[in-house]
Amino acid sequence: MQKIIEVVTDAKEKLYDITPLVTAVVQAAAVESGVVSIYVRGATAAIMIQENWDDSVQLDVVSLLKKLIPHGVWQHDAQDNNGDAHLKAGIVGPSETVPIMGGKMGLSTWQNIFLCEFDGPRQVREVVVTVISD
Repeated sequence: MQKIIEVVTDAKEKLYDITPLVTAVVQAAAVESGVVSIYVRGATAAIMIQENWDDSVQLDVVSLLKKLIPHGVWQHDAQDNNGDAHLKAGIVGPSETVPIMGGKMGLSTWQNIFLCEFDGPRQVREVVVTVISD
């Protein structure tokens, strides 16, 4: 089963918890055992599994990446002023894979799935969710 989730982003750089959206796709697939792949389309966004106790970790991720990869100093900025967004997305990566166990995603208590926006806001980010049965 494959479904495209559309996410509206409202900030230049922010992590968005898409776990409930992915969970709904997994439940609709009715797969007892397998994997779910979560892949964002676009070169300036990424997917990350991270803690969601509060927003401090998410804010720390954005803060760290801003410090490691500052805005406005990259060759690509001459084209469209978003060289940092491309580099951040490349480092984090466009996808994650989660096991499905007993009909549910095998995330731990503290793990959630995040869409990482590095070049927003965007009217739509497309996330491809693919469920594969064993």
